Amino acid sequence: MSWHDLECNGLPENTTAVINVAGQNVLDPKQRWSEGFKQSVINSRVKTTKLLAKAIVNTKASIFATISGVAYYKPNAMEYTEESKCEKYDFLSELCHKWEAAAQLPQDSAIRQVTIRSGVVLGKNGGMIKQIYLPFFIGLGGPIGNGNQYMPWIHITDLVNMFLLSLKNENIQGVLNGVAPQIVTNKEFTKVFASTMQRPAFIPVPSIVLNILLNKERAAIMLEGQKVIPKRVRELGFQYQYPDIKSACAEILGKNV
Repeated sequence: MSWHDLECNGLPENTTAVINVAGQNVLDPKQRWSEGFKQSVINSRVKTTKLLAKAIVNTKASIFATISGVAYYKPNAMEYTEESKCEKYDFLSELCHKWEAAAQLPQDSAIRQVTIRSGVVLGKNGGMIKQIYLPFFIGLGGPIGNGNQYMPWIHITDLVNMFLLSLKNENIQGVLNGVAPQIVTNKEFTKVFASTMQRPAFIPVPSIVLNILLNKERAAIMLEGQKVIPKRVRELGFQYQYPDIKSACAEILGKNV
């Protein structure tokens, strides 16, 4: 089913659950940070979510689970839990606010809603790891900027399992912070990733270079970070397969811990 089909015909009547993780890759190096690309980023998240929110009310679905991002939280020294509230402060935070608002169903709806605010997703076949693997492999890896920014992260297996738990547990609703319990900085991640790969990582990526290559607004994703705590996730008894960055990097790189 295409998005056009969804808009014209809605969801199948026998739909029991909807998970929406659609979204244009914000850090796509092939895309210039133009107004047109920014609009594509918005449409790929907000428009698609609105379409699904409109369509799901005409089904017998019991849950509508959507993804958002930790950019909802403002980078500073604060610890953020799922109960933390933040005002919009830049393009990406405004995107998260609009994204989450687009998912809201009518107040009288009986459909459960879950929003997972994801950190950096780490996995073998895409995302951040795909972009940094080659530089690290040839010994040109290093921290981003000064490396002191927090890097809320999660292994892709744990993110998938978090969605599955949301489907199965009828008591789960509202916001979950989709991050690992171990808080690390970019510098700490770099050290573990390089060590696991058995490569040096002494060449930092200067902030000015990222600002030029990606645009300052987009580079903030990598140069700034939030200290995000998965408080509700832990209270639910969720069992992480990769709770620490060492075990996550070992799995991704096929190494023994």
